[in-house]
Amino acid sequence: MSYFAAILLMEKPELNATYRAEHLDFLEKLEREGKIFAKGPFTDGAGGLVIYKADTLEEARQLAEKDPYVVKGVRSLQLHEWGMVQV
Repeated sequence: MSYFAAILLMEKPELNATYRAEHLDFLEKLEREGKIFAKGPFTDGAGGLVIYKADTLEEARQLAEKDPYVVKGVRSLQLHEWGMVQV
């Protein structure tokens, strides 16, 4: 299992509230399935971050691209494998 950082940058702030409930429901479902390590908004309003747990980058991309914020174009997606180091 690897970790993948999905950086969701705000593209259409006027639509954020419209799709927020769908976005949160989507993430809640994946949390129950054990597919999310961490998540949260950037405090400056620039978007947010989701850390997915997946076996491959492709699996993580398939998950991240189904986020309603990404599907509706509210936020752009940057996805990177994250080499988590615990201290």
